[in-house]
Amino acid sequence: MAAQAQDKPVLVVGGGIGGMSAALALSQAGCKVEVLEQASEIGEIGAGIQLGPNAFTALDALGVGEAARRRAVYTDFLVMHDAIDEAEVATIPVGEAFRTRFGNPYAVIHRADIHLSIYEGVQNDPQIGVHTGIRVEAIDIGPDGVRVTDQKGRVFEGSALIGADGGRSVARQTLVGDEHRVSGHVVYRAVVSNEEMPADLRWNAASIWVGPNCHLVHYPLRGGEQYNIVVTFHSRDIEEWGVREGSREEVMSYFEDIGARPRQLLATPLSWKRWATADRDPADHWGHGRATLLGDAAHPMLQYLAQGAALAMEDAVTLREALRVCSGDLEAAFRLYESKRIARTARVVLSAREMGRIYHAKGVERLVRNDMWRGRTPERFYDALEWLYGWRPEQCLA
Repeated sequence: MAAQAQDKPVLVVGGGIGGMSAALALSQAGCKVEVLEQASEIGEIGAGIQLGPNAFTALDALGVGEAARRRAVYTDFLVMHDAIDEAEVATIPVGEAFRTRFGNPYAVIHRADIHLSIYEGVQNDPQIGVHTGIRVEAIDIGPDGVRVTDQKGRVFEGSALIGADGGRSVARQTLVGDEHRVSGHVVYRAVVSNEEMPADLRWNAASIWVGPNCHLVHYPLRGGEQYNIVVTFHSRDIEEWGVREGSREEVMSYFEDIGARPRQLLATPLSWKRWATADRDPADHWGHGRATLLGDAAHPMLQYLAQGAALAMEDAVTLREALRVCSGDLEAAFRLYESKRIARTARVVLSAREMGRIYHAKGVERLVRNDMWRGRTPERFYDALEWLYGWRPEQCLA
């Protein structure tokens, strides 16, 4: 690696799934790394997430795939039902044929468990340091390095900077300067025990019930001991991007017309977390000089394709490969990385918006959606998903 990449560490702003993945990837490319995390302790909040085959491909490339596999739950199907008449719309088997097609499984996992799987790799890497309680206030990008100043006036100097500080990224504000886009879609998330889950919905599947301007998702976690429940609706109010405590009364008010089986999910959780969601329009650049973005800081998206974590890990692997190809020339590697990631991630951002519209179809459009997917063979679904799930590290710079 070139001397310029060895003098000072690369600073990674953010210690979530993307930030920890970036730290591992940078170290594997020969860089010393310092992770600057805002929280006082390293960890991950939230509930369950879904991992497509491309997520496992990236985890394997980072060297932490087996740790994640031990903590994941492997579903048998992806299944969609109409929330109004409860009819099955589509079923995608994710067993042996799926694994053969894409080289990896489909699974669900608690967000904290996948974060831990990556963080364990970070902890075992002597080239990576992690600092907590660092709320970044200012970022300065110079010709020979970067400076980060936190809320207490502490200054961190590095050879380069990776902004992996999520959807509300301070790094993105510095490097891109655009505004977020509030979707008007509100997401309620909860985790319940197996005993609390309605007996007739304890399926080993990632399940979605789609209704007009709303949908419900459920799937098992942690060996089936828990279930993740997610409900989404179009808010009747003007929303501000953020998270707060929710109420059962609000949830019930948006799902009056759905069938009895999915309705059971609404009464199950004792408490809910409420997310008013947002994304950003895709940007044509993520940085300049010795700085770039990664994960949600680079391409924040709505949840409808379950790809946020997967794309962050793909980013990290691609960044590593770019550094190797560019022999440690940081600026050249960052621009190469961006050139290979921007179009793919933009496609996912825009496709997620469209999938949300399809899920929430009403009237005649709902009937068209159901007719379009009902009876489709697994192979046709697999073909449609090839662009997303068929990502490979050996082709990431092609």
